[in-house]
Amino acid sequence: MSNLIDGKQIAKEIRAELKKEVDALREKTGKVPGLAVVLVGEDPASATYVRMKGKACEEAGFLSRTHRLSEDTSQRELLDLVKQLNEDDEIHGILVQLPLPDGLDEQEVLYTIDPEKDVDGFHPFNVGRLMTGDPSFVPCTPRGVIELLDRSGVEIKGKRAVVIGRSNIVGKPVALLLLQRHATVTICHSRTQDLPGVVREADIVVAAVGRPEMIKGDWIREGAVVIDVGVNRVGEKKLVGDVAFDEAKEAASLITPVPGGVGPMTIAMLLQNTLESFKNHE
Repeated sequence: MSNLIDGKQIAKEIRAELKKEVDALREKTGKVPGLAVVLVGEDPASATYVRMKGKACEEAGFLSRTHRLSEDTSQRELLDLVKQLNEDDEIHGILVQLPLPDGLDEQEVLYTIDPEKDVDGFHPFNVGRLMTGDPSFVPCTPRGVIELLDRSGVEIKGKRAVVIGRSNIVGKPVALLLLQRHATVTICHSRTQDLPGVVREADIVVAAVGRPEMIKGDWIREGAVVIDVGVNRVGEKKLVGDVAFDEAKEAASLITPVPGGVGPMTIAMLLQNTLESFKNHE
């Protein structure tokens, strides 16, 4: 029996569920959820990701708009576009693809997005609500991690969870979500003493540190669940996670591969957040 958590298949099921709900809403209201994605510059990875988002939107029956701006777009032009999207009744979710080119203030742009359309969950208002346990929009990748655990039948309550990484995008929010689900959570980072020893205590390991195959197989206790958020390019084409997969899968009861684990869930959760925004507005 495989111990792989197939994020690709789970995301496909979620997107099918979303399509069914959107079709019913269109029938009932004549309207559909709308997502606007803003891409500034020509970063190849960002452009690929934006294309994938657009395709996923269309397949699920969402309205999808992509605004492509040149590398030399000014801060004022970008902010004006975000403000227009804030006022657009057909748009329920706004996502500005990061990173932005040098010279643009990411924080000011993210803070300008209407919190009620902030489907990435990065606005301080939504971060604060997540902190107090009353989230409106949960950041997509952390939400995807919890969804993977739930749909794989993993009990979170009472378990010891170790999160490796403390970014605002993944590490901190996923730790808060696990805490809200009654796990005992330890957040680790580059200055954690005896990191292997701490990880060996975990029932659930979430690796989000951004270092290729840093977490070794002998760090994983027998029967632990391993969620690998990392995506690291090694050489020309190979993608690996933050976990040494071939070693860790021997000990883990369940483990996500890279690619095909957490990655597909991020877009599925973006659509979920946009649908929830639509229902709030309508």
